Amino acid sequence: MSAPLLRVSNLTVAVPPASRATGLRPQRMLVQGLNLSAEPGQFWCLLGPNGAGKTQLLHTLAGARPPTAGEVHLGGKPLADWPLVEQACWRGLVPQAVHDAFSASVLEVVLQGRHPHLSRWQWEGVSEHAIAMAALERVGLGALAERDVTTLSGGERQRVALATVLTQDPPLLLLDEPLAHLDLAQQQRMLSLLSQEVTGRQRCVVMSVHDLSLAQRVATHVLLIQGSGRVLAGPVAEVMTEPLLSAAFGHRLTRLEAQGQSWWLPT
Repeated sequence: MSAPLLRVSNLTVAVPPASRATGLRPQRMLVQGLNLSAEPGQFWCLLGPNGAGKTQLLHTLAGARPPTAGEVHLGGKPLADWPLVEQACWRGLVPQAVHDAFSASVLEVVLQGRHPHLSRWQWEGVSEHAIAMAALERVGLGALAERDVTTLSGGERQRVALATVLTQDPPLLLLDEPLAHLDLAQQQRMLSLLSQEVTGRQRCVVMSVHDLSLAQRVATHVLLIQGSGRVLAGPVAEVMTEPLLSAAFGHRLTRLEAQGQSWWLPT
């Protein structure tokens, strides 16, 4: 049996507290003792209140920050043992915010997703351009390929980031609130696209999201950060329950069924 795309063993993620007071400062525990296996064809939604540690956890899973304790395995091998270029062929990260320091065309930005697949002195060829343009078309930005990326709106820039990771073509996608700057129509478009990647191409998606109703519709599995290091990981039906979500978010939440969909509302 092949190894899971992502395996986490006894993972702990902690950060210094926000206070700048001098003296000994205990760490703030975000995640403690997390174990999970993420397989192809699974859609994981990462849930939790603001400041719970969703971004820090995603960055740790991507190798952008070291864990406080425990191990992250990618494709059956410890993440630390992967050269950075090979890591990028296995996992892609879309951060919560992207800042463009220099002008470049949208197509040039998206083509960066092919760099891990090219040798050091190899230029992007016809096939790389075709992959990048196909990704732009899928996110609805094909007509903006020659636009300066610094002139885009926040929502358009977020879709460029998604097109870039699709062009990168890794089996594991780590997405930090990719729907945050999108209007309702684009949210639905991107969720449909990501669901196609999971079911049709057997990718694994781990995505942080604030809208519980959207998470309910697309997730096969859920990571719920409960606070003080406690994290629940499991199938959506086991984790997205009224008691567990209400406790994690500090407010009573109710699940309603309407038009064949589940909706989560505060009560």
